[in-house]
Amino acid sequence: MKIAYIVTRADPLGGAQIHVRDMAGAMRAHGHEVTVLTSGRGAFVDDLRAQATPVRLMRHLTMPIAPLQDLRALHEIRNVLLELRPELIAAHSSKAGTLARIAGRSLRMPVVFTAHGWAFTPGVPPRQAAVFRRVERLVGPLASRIITVSEFDRQLALEARVAPPEKVVTVHNGMPDLPTPRRADPGRSPPRLVMVARFMAQKDHATLFRALAGLMAVPWEMDLVGDGPLMPEAERLARSLGLGERVKFLGQRLDVGDILASSQVFLLVTNWEGFPLSILEAMRAGLPVVATEVGGIGESVEDGETGLLVPRGDASALRECLGRLLASAELRVRLGGNGRARYEGAFTLEHSVMRTIEVYRTVLAERNGR
Repeated sequence: MKIAYIVTRADPLGGAQIHVRDMAGAMRAHGHEVTVLTSGRGAFVDDLRAQATPVRLMRHLTMPIAPLQDLRALHEIRNVLLELRPELIAAHSSKAGTLARIAGRSLRMPVVFTAHGWAFTPGVPPRQAAVFRRVERLVGPLASRIITVSEFDRQLALEARVAPPEKVVTVHNGMPDLPTPRRADPGRSPPRLVMVARFMAQKDHATLFRALAGLMAVPWEMDLVGDGPLMPEAERLARSLGLGERVKFLGQRLDVGDILASSQVFLLVTNWEGFPLSILEAMRAGLPVVATEVGGIGESVEDGETGLLVPRGDASALRECLGRLLASAELRVRLGGNGRARYEGAFTLEHSVMRTIEVYRTVLAERNGR
């Protein structure tokens, strides 16, 4: 197959970019011809070039909605697609997904759009959600298939009437494995906690800090990996709650695998999600996971088996779960080991790649009348 992947921005390096990077590399390893279209610079582009995946940088493809700029981006995408002549367009992220579906329909090229969590999912501000729901209803029919990364998101798409059931399919994310030495030792004490998340409205660092403030009588340290516009506000809140000596703000890091391997508990405290890759990274490392039960998180984290789930915004429940893990190395080891086994059985990159290839081939067979 000849495939054009499109994702809106190369920066910041988030779940959609990591997914496209890994999927593009795996597709090339399976003998398919791949080109990635994106905008901006950074580690994403560097990684693609390092794995010898061709990249085309778009000048006009930007993140915020800007009608004139978006028309230019649509024209630019169409011209590149006319040059590349892919058999299939694989679109990722909201803006690129919208423009790619329009371009694909105009060029009679099939488009598979992967939704890495809907912008109208529960937890998103209602007005914002309403706008994105309407947009998806308009462009949803332009895709040959929509891949959702969780069954939760598939049901959300069907409820929102984005596309008919036969056009929406769930393919869980997957992550490539790492060498054994980068596995964590959850039983080590005192425990080091880690959360990998940008400081933005989607993530809920405030609830995390309120939970941690009630656990100062037991030993622990916390690493926060990520940057973002709300980072200064989070630093002020942590200091005001007396967490300054225990919580470290590491910023964006490229050695996340090493940081996870040196940790004992992984957390994702959040307001909304699709199917987070960060949780799969933690399970791959053999870490127990404590996460907010939103979106598709419950499809990766089995409560009481591979981790512990808490309601959104509930600092007391989060404090209780963390307290249990801090007090019991045995519990941390059991949950972490179960998580590693679940990763191996369901969430390796190869699982995701083979299921995605199946979707692509079905779309091309339909197009060719077979």
